[in-house]
Order: sequence, then C-alpha cells, then structure tokens
Amino acid sequence: MILLPADEAVCREWCKIAVKLRVTGLQVQDARLAAVMYVYGVRHIRTFNAGDFSRFDGLVAIHPESVWLPIQFRCLLRLRS
Repeated sequence: MILLPADEAVCREWCKIAVKLRVTGLQVQDARLAAVMYVYGVRHIRTFNAGDFSRFDGLVAIHPESVWLPIQFRCLLRLRS
C-alpha cells in the first residue's frame, strides 16, 4: 500500500477546488481526495459514492461492484470447469 501525503501542494489544490466548485459540508472530503489525486497524478478511485466524483474533471470513479462482480463471475466459471 502506498500512502500519499497531504502536503502543502495538496492543501493548495484542495482550496482551489473548494472555491471553484463551491464545495460545502461532507463534499469537502471528496474535494480533499480529488486534490490528492490531482497532485499525485492518480486518475481512478474505487468508491461506493462514484456519483460524488462526477464534478471533478479528469477523474474516474469506479463503483466496487462494477469490478468485483465480473471477477467473482470469472472465479465461479473456473470452479465449474
């Protein structure tokens, strides 16, 4: 696992996003994650709240079920053969 630090660059990006998109309330945490992603060049995030990330240009939010179910299905097929 790699932990990405929330350094000064992330804080600046976070503030920029919050002001530009008028982020308030709990959405502030999504904006913080988006800031980390922008600063470190991460473009994909797996989240149960994929819709919450639609406002962030260039980021792709993937719901876990969209990945897990196909993998689970492939595993079941392997067990049958």
